Amino acid sequence: MYYPEELVEEVRAKNDIVDVVSGYVRLQKKGGNYWACCPFHGEKTPSFSVSGSKQMYHCFGCGVSGNVYTFVMKYENYSFPEAVKQLADRAGVKLPEMEYTEEQKARAGRRARLLEVNKEAAKFFYYQLRSPHGTIGLRYLQKRELTDETMRRFGLGYAGKSGEELVKYLRSRGFEDDLIKEAGLANFSERHGLMSQFWNRVMYPIQDVNNRVIGFGGRVMGDGEPKYLNSPETPVFDKRRNLYGLNFARTARSGNIIICEGYMDVISMHQAGFTQAVASLGTAFTPEQANLLRRYTDTVLLAYDSDGAGVKAALRGIGILRDAGLTARVINMKPHKDPDEFMKALGKEAFQERIDQAENSFFFEIRMLEEQHDMSDPESKTKFHREIARKLCEFTEDVERDNYLQAVAEKYFIGIENLRKLVVSYAAQTGLAKPAERPRTGVQQKNSPEESARRAQRLLLTWITDEPPAYEKIKKYISAEDFTEELYQKVAERLFADMDAGRFNPAGIISTFEDEEEQHEAAELFNTNLPELGTKQDREKAFHDILFSVKKNSYEYFSARLGSDVNALNQVIAGKKALEELAKTHISLD
Repeated sequence: MYYPEELVEEVRAKNDIVDVVSGYVRLQKKGGNYWACCPFHGEKTPSFSVSGSKQMYHCFGCGVSGNVYTFVMKYENYSFPEAVKQLADRAGVKLPEMEYTEEQKARAGRRARLLEVNKEAAKFFYYQLRSPHGTIGLRYLQKRELTDETMRRFGLGYAGKSGEELVKYLRSRGFEDDLIKEAGLANFSERHGLMSQFWNRVMYPIQDVNNRVIGFGGRVMGDGEPKYLNSPETPVFDKRRNLYGLNFARTARSGNIIICEGYMDVISMHQAGFTQAVASLGTAFTPEQANLLRRYTDTVLLAYDSDGAGVKAALRGIGILRDAGLTARVINMKPHKDPDEFMKALGKEAFQERIDQAENSFFFEIRMLEEQHDMSDPESKTKFHREIARKLCEFTEDVERDNYLQAVAEKYFIGIENLRKLVVSYAAQTGLAKPAERPRTGVQQKNSPEESARRAQRLLLTWITDEPPAYEKIKKYISAEDFTEELYQKVAERLFADMDAGRFNPAGIISTFEDEEEQHEAAELFNTNLPELGTKQDREKAFHDILFSVKKNSYEYFSARLGSDVNALNQVIAGKKALEELAKTHISLD
């Protein structure tokens, strides 16, 4: 939903960033700012700074920056409207209600009722497990070594001995038969009427990322079939677009997410402290689930069963994750079948070692290929090398492909040039890839003039927001038009207008951008690492050099556009005059 800029700013202003952030991490005041270990990457020494004067945060370790909105968005994995709503509720600011058509109202109302009936069903199952009727389910979960706290956290329950009980309870709570059926909680038959398919089962409520119950999984007690039964697809439950446990895993801050195969794997791992574990919902891992994970991490660890089916699932998952732009690694479960069994046998520390030793997904694929070939037979060995060449052609980036080519050649004792020829030959036959071009020297290129110009502009904006009085001393030399990047210019335009009007509100500028990437980039403009200089003279010289560099780049930028930009002439004339004056002017930072 779109909110007016004035309302967005009101909500931001009423949520002091120090107060909000301190609700998530422990802040300690040092100097003018507050510090903590960054909640967005693992570290032992605090490098996460929160500025009360700027109403912004910045991590000097991983580089994240932003205002109170971007913090909530990143920590809670919320969209911008969701962050506005949460902070508005916190500050007691009333947001305008969305206007719906009658059709939209009906659809939204139906979805809300489906979520309500699921929530009520979850309550029924929860209390059944803890009643005398649920003894069989409770004993099963206790035998699986789950604590009461874990069972409560995941809302585990039990469906009674009869499919009538749930339907009778939901009817007593005012839910209509067609709603109960649409929610996937019961089916109708001529013989039995409306009956739930969930009976004599331990129940696992499935929640979306906003902790709303959208469906259920049930494990039969005894020898009934099927062993596991999941809710069918409904308007609120799409198996391909949700993951079990993601409502908890999304805030785990572990730097990765672990994909398992079953509910118990996830629950056992969370109980052991690995709260980043998730599982598919009775289906194979999907591209939609990979795209969902991409919102929360860039590294996914596969903890599938160690049997043949698990290996096959891992190989399929690797391809899906790679297509989604995610890094995949594979955890070795052997000699145990799955994470639940592994955890009970070897414990948390041993599993952490397996995480630390997780295998590069490409090398896992190659190792699985190797097991299909007789390496003592020259013909089979040659086929294996050809398979490696085929896999290498799947890399679209020359540098990445060449890096893996070198690594594979060393690992499997293949002559690197021979392997390279195989790759070239296979690529030529299939048209899949071009051979990687190796750099002729190891010398890295220096920053381009464009990047140097952008850095000077970032430094100047950061310096001005760190020391606002400096703006009054340089405003005659600088204008927003001197910032040649479009986003930089928008930020400078707003910042300078505010400061000319006697306001200082850099955090509010970030919220004027709707795109999350632009918000992040705008925040970085106020948090560039300034040079550490000891003496006042050194600082003033550095500040002068940065200002001169921005102005010089602006002059050159507009000079190059004299023939096509009608405004360029005025900018060039003014720029040349300012440069001449700046060259002989000392700017004091007192």
